Amino acid sequence: MRLAAAPASAWAALAAPLRRLRRLSLSSELLVLQVALVGGIVVVGGLLSYALVSSQIDEQYKQRALTIAYAVAATPDVLDAMDDRDPARTIQPIAEAIRRSVGADFVVVANEEGIRYSHPNPERIGERVSTDPSVALAGEVYVGMQEGTLGRSLRAKVPIVDGGGRVIGLVSVGFLEEQLAQKLAQALPIMTLTVLLALALGIGGSLVLARRVEQQTFGLDAREIAGLLEQRDAMLHGIREGVLALDAGGRVTLANDEARRLLALDAQSRGRSLEDIVPEGRVRDVLGGAEGGVDQIVLAGDRVLVVNRMPVAIRGREVGAVVTLRDRTELEGVLRELDTVRGLAQALRAQAHEFSNKLHTVGGLIELGRLDEALRFIAETSLVQQELVDLVQQRIADPALAALLLAKAAVASERHVEFRLADDARLPGEVPDVRDLITVVGNLVDNAIDAVAATPHGWVEVSVHVEPQGIGVRVRDSGGGIDVELAEEIFREGFTTKRAGSHHGIGLALVRQVTQRHGGWVRVTNDGGAVFTALVPVATR
Repeated sequence: MRLAAAPASAWAALAAPLRRLRRLSLSSELLVLQVALVGGIVVVGGLLSYALVSSQIDEQYKQRALTIAYAVAATPDVLDAMDDRDPARTIQPIAEAIRRSVGADFVVVANEEGIRYSHPNPERIGERVSTDPSVALAGEVYVGMQEGTLGRSLRAKVPIVDGGGRVIGLVSVGFLEEQLAQKLAQALPIMTLTVLLALALGIGGSLVLARRVEQQTFGLDAREIAGLLEQRDAMLHGIREGVLALDAGGRVTLANDEARRLLALDAQSRGRSLEDIVPEGRVRDVLGGAEGGVDQIVLAGDRVLVVNRMPVAIRGREVGAVVTLRDRTELEGVLRELDTVRGLAQALRAQAHEFSNKLHTVGGLIELGRLDEALRFIAETSLVQQELVDLVQQRIADPALAALLLAKAAVASERHVEFRLADDARLPGEVPDVRDLITVVGNLVDNAIDAVAATPHGWVEVSVHVEPQGIGVRVRDSGGGIDVELAEEIFREGFTTKRAGSHHGIGLALVRQVTQRHGGWVRVTNDGGAVFTALVPVATR
């Protein structure tokens, strides 16, 4: 049991530091890895530098030994002494003098049989050289490391040649291995200082970089950053609101699926500026911050969007903005229908009140015994309302449009505005897709009623008729008209002369968008009041 427990405890002791390393923040992990990498590089670089310096010292001493050997072999006194009865007497002083002057460990001169004529140890003179002299005696040059009587040394051997070209001896010049090691040791402090300096710079740079990374990543580790990224993607692509992130230069840094759908952006929108991906207009102005405000309502294609733009600041510096987009198309339609229903309800309440007053009048006439006047009052009262209903039913064949006109007439009546159907109003067939036509007529009539509701004896006249290019719509009112300078501005999205409202500034822009989408148009002129004329190129059955 003890033997089985020992490996488990050893593994636990080994795994604990690994778990602590995995729990380090991203900056700490980078610091550990960088320090290890810098240390490894510095060590390898130091070893390579040591090998390079050692090789350079060896090469330097090889060339130095070879140069000295050539110089000794060419010395006239040495050449002349080779034929003397006692060459050592002349050559030994010369060789020793040269050896001491150049710092060599030995300068040995030998004859063609390898017998020494000079040596740092005079007792060795007359003996045969300890290393193989055959290469030099053959007329070649030898440079290398050999073991001699003084120890292991780097030596150069060159032949001594007389005037006739015959090899008469050799010169061997050498430097002991200890001298080379001492020379290398002299270079070690500079090499060590260089290595330590490089290591200090590397660790210092790693610390600065780790500090910078820690500030940028808020001390999170790699798994936490990956988890946050996954959560962010899941959240952004899972919510039904559009989210658009912009940098300080107005370039898109993020657009979730809903934002791309609402703004009709392609998948390559990231990194591009708003000017490149969003057409010129109010949508781009609101997204870019040229128009500020909360819950800005804009038209993007066929959609009514609620846009909010919030600047983003990091450490007190503005780095961009986040734009949220909510699709309000269906809600806008519901709100308009609700406005219509409210108007109808108010009209019905007013009519019920008015009907109650008229009923009391009829009852009073009957009580007074004036039956003829009561019957005449009833006929006149019902004739006014029934006349408009019959007129709409006779001239407007589309039931949806006819219902809209009757509803608007009730709203106008409740607001004390006279509703008229123009003499040229004729729609003999049904419209297959009447929604766009209802949008045009409903918005134009609403604006006309709003324009004259506050004026006495105000009226609104509506004409819907068939033209060769489609269906023409004309809405006139008895108001003060439209300023000529604003004839185009009133169709701009967001423009309104009303003080408050949930969807002001959208109606006329929506009318223009609907008509232009079908290839039609909408205009405004003045003729005693404002006259809005529109062409909706849709077919009738």
